[in-house]
Amino acid sequence: MKVYREQLNCGFPQVKDVFDDCMAEALSILSKEGITAYLEAAGFLCRMGRGVEPVLIFLEEWPSAAKRLGESVLPAVMEFIHKMNKSPNGKAIVPFLQVLAATARKLHSQKRMQDYLDLALDFMNRTTGSIHGIHTTFASPGLPELYAQTPYLLSQISLQGLKNWVEYGIRNYGDHPERQIDYFSLQSADSKAVMQRERHGTLMVDVERKLDLYLRGLWEHHDYLVPYSLGFDELRKPVPYYDKLGIRLPDVYDDFNGITGIDRYRATLAHIVGHKRWTSAIFADNFSPFQRMAVEFFEDARIEWLAMREYPGLRRLFLALHPKPMEGACNPETTSCLRFRLAMLSRALLDPEHGYLDADLNDFVARFHETMAKGESSTEEIAGLAISYVARTRRQSDQLAKVHFDDTEVGYRDDNRQMWRFHEQSDDEEMFDDHRKVEWEEKPSGLPPRHYPEWDYLSQTFRPDWVSVYEALHPKGKAADIDKLLDKNAALAKRLKRMLDLLKPQEKMRIRYQEEGSELDLDIALRSLIDFKSGANPDPRINMSHKTSGRDIAVMLLLDLSESLNEKVAGTAQTILELSQEAVSLLAWAIDKLGDPFAIGGFHSNTRHDVRYLHVKGYSERWNDEVKARLAAMTAQYSTRMGAAMRHAAHYLEAQKADKKLMLILTDGQPSDVDTKDERMLIEDARQAVKELDQKGIYTYCINLDPKADEYVTDIFGKQYTVIDNIQRLPERLPQLFMALTK
Repeated sequence: MKVYREQLNCGFPQVKDVFDDCMAEALSILSKEGITAYLEAAGFLCRMGRGVEPVLIFLEEWPSAAKRLGESVLPAVMEFIHKMNKSPNGKAIVPFLQVLAATARKLHSQKRMQDYLDLALDFMNRTTGSIHGIHTTFASPGLPELYAQTPYLLSQISLQGLKNWVEYGIRNYGDHPERQIDYFSLQSADSKAVMQRERHGTLMVDVERKLDLYLRGLWEHHDYLVPYSLGFDELRKPVPYYDKLGIRLPDVYDDFNGITGIDRYRATLAHIVGHKRWTSAIFADNFSPFQRMAVEFFEDARIEWLAMREYPGLRRLFLALHPKPMEGACNPETTSCLRFRLAMLSRALLDPEHGYLDADLNDFVARFHETMAKGESSTEEIAGLAISYVARTRRQSDQLAKVHFDDTEVGYRDDNRQMWRFHEQSDDEEMFDDHRKVEWEEKPSGLPPRHYPEWDYLSQTFRPDWVSVYEALHPKGKAADIDKLLDKNAALAKRLKRMLDLLKPQEKMRIRYQEEGSELDLDIALRSLIDFKSGANPDPRINMSHKTSGRDIAVMLLLDLSESLNEKVAGTAQTILELSQEAVSLLAWAIDKLGDPFAIGGFHSNTRHDVRYLHVKGYSERWNDEVKARLAAMTAQYSTRMGAAMRHAAHYLEAQKADKKLMLILTDGQPSDVDTKDERMLIEDARQAVKELDQKGIYTYCINLDPKADEYVTDIFGKQYTVIDNIQRLPERLPQLFMALTK
């Protein structure tokens, strides 16, 4: 070792204390040439002028990194460290070295390591600041944070996904130090959103609405779903649970054993809601830890047995996700097998074809099913059965420190914190309900938000999950108010009716020149007979058939309900909103007369976090007093985030089965919101939304009431718009425009 110490030539006393141990590991892994390069690199770090920490970390981390990647990657790593040392980013060397071995374990190959170093170098060059644009002066704020998060990011996304995630952060926060730190430390919402966009598996944010409807439809339950990450706690992986704030679930589930990610969520929710429905909290003070574990296994099985009795389809999910321990896999002489035996028992309680031969296990399986055959049983009764099982099967080896965990973790089950109450005060007690029965809590009945991207025209990229759209039924007013408006415009309605009669579908339309048809086409038949008599080839298409002539059009009328609609129309006592009510009433009456399926929705926004979409009429509803009552109660407030509203309205229009899908947008101004300083941002986003809808086969048309609309409306809708300068003519012009568009 003395020769190696001299070769290292490092005078830090801390290095001398650990050098022998580090070299012992290095000698067992590295070649002779690798040892030489190892000591040369450590000597450079020692003399670099950055203190003792870099060399200590390198001596400890490099052998395991070289074992994964190969010794030949060291020159590339040291070259990268040289570049950091020559830049203002010297302090980032320590966090880079701290995660070097962990990063190597995720990358696995020298090529991927080189790609990662290139990515980090590009990041450093683009985010290191300069005063005069010549020499770099300020360190990159996000570089240390990127290194710290790299092992976690690589466990969640691919290297390409990491590149995309980094590129988004540089592009959007490269000139904002504080927001750059928040992004690359995974603290900001859009940082997590972009990372989730690059991840595989089923993300909870993608299926949240389906899961919410699953809870409401099957379980009549209305709790919040709160995601948590599996990546931040490496020592103790969190498991699902619920408390007063909602049901906590992993933010992502991969497919497993033939079960999709969303079905894994459904199995977890079924288990948790089963606890909320059938579990009563019992006192934990008089139970030993082993007894509590047994009670939890038995109670979990009871809950799942009741859930399967109510919904038999859950059996396939539970059995596919529940591990099946192999009998005899645990050695009781060296290992604590209590958990293993309970996992076997849990499987046997759910699976009639478990195949286990253990006599005690089969006895308690039979006793469990006898108990459940009498009804739902109870937590107290099942706890008594669990205590009996522990008393009969306990062994001295159950006290051993080494515990058998293989095939014992049931991933869809929660941590059972709701089962226990305590006489003694403790921190845990804050998580439990005050009542002995685990009661459901009433939650707001509104649907969770639907998240939509928003187009950033400066970077030419989407901001993922940027806008939150909340939808609800519009409150009701008096339907008679709409009837009064229709009576007021009775003369106009008569004129419109004559136009509608021309657009109404005829009952039948002939289709001629058919070889097979419902009846003979006499004109063609006589012509063919003449041809045949004269020696020419007759036309065989002598039949005709009929089809119903109909309009196959689905319409979505999207109303801007922003604050500006409360302004008075020049020269009148009416507001723009009141005139819009008249126009929409006439249009709805006209579309109803034509028989076209149509829906009416209104929107307004108060920042990207709160876009409101209000259903006035759905496609399945008739034009009746209930719809009129909602239309009569329309109010105007807040701002106009048009792109998000169009994307959400398209979600419903796209589902309609029609040859032509038309979205009419009635607005009085340009897209805007209080949290957007660049007025072009929302205009460009609305333009992008129009393009997206066009790709989906949805034709958009804007009726704009703003006299200055020519300045921006062409940018959004191209030629698909009409500006109505004389707003007083809106009730007349709107139905006429619709009929012109749908001829």
